[in-house]
Amino acid sequence: MSPKQTQTASAASIRERLLGMAESEYRDFSAKLIPNLDPARILGVRSPALRGLARELRGSEAARDFLESLPHRYQEENLLHAYLLGYERDRLQVLERVEAFLPQVDNWAVCDCLSLPCFKKHRGELAAVIPGWLASGHCYTLRFGIKQLMDHFLEEDFRPDDPARVAQISSEEYYVNMMRAWYFATALAKQWEAALPYLEPGRLDPWTRRRAIQKALESFRISPEHKTLLREMR
Repeated sequence: MSPKQTQTASAASIRERLLGMAESEYRDFSAKLIPNLDPARILGVRSPALRGLARELRGSEAARDFLESLPHRYQEENLLHAYLLGYERDRLQVLERVEAFLPQVDNWAVCDCLSLPCFKKHRGELAAVIPGWLASGHCYTLRFGIKQLMDHFLEEDFRPDDPARVAQISSEEYYVNMMRAWYFATALAKQWEAALPYLEPGRLDPWTRRRAIQKALESFRISPEHKTLLREMR
């Protein structure tokens, strides 16, 4: 069997397992949460089951073959792909696989479950590639780039220029601007002094500004005093 045939066989075997985990009621529920995705591409496999399968497969030849078998047909295959990438530790290979995968990401759920824990102690390497994601014309690549700034660069590795980068992004995509709002709400919780000026009128488009303030007001991580100020700014 050729390497390509092996990859196809492994991917088909994993698909069969996913089909066996599918629940029709959960499929219908999931379809409502991802309105831009064709419901025929949703199987209805719950996240704990997907995470469990990823833990079982991680580091195996089957996982390697599956990660190399893009594109996938089903939403759950993409979710499993994202979870498997989260277990990878070879940072160079992770970046190569992320770059191959991002163009296939077509909804917020897959985008947001894709994380890169292997860069927690190597954030400089991650910082070098984020600008390319922020410059992407692909909605979910751009959303992913903003999310990496939120996940990795709002604490000890905070960079004062990052809020400006996110503020300057111009997009009509709902899922991009929701992530921008989420970024600033989180930044207010973790870097209040640096983030607050961007909530002044004129620094963000009005829609993203309103959403960011609303998310911040809903946060348990922001003090009552700071919430009072944000209410006055609305």
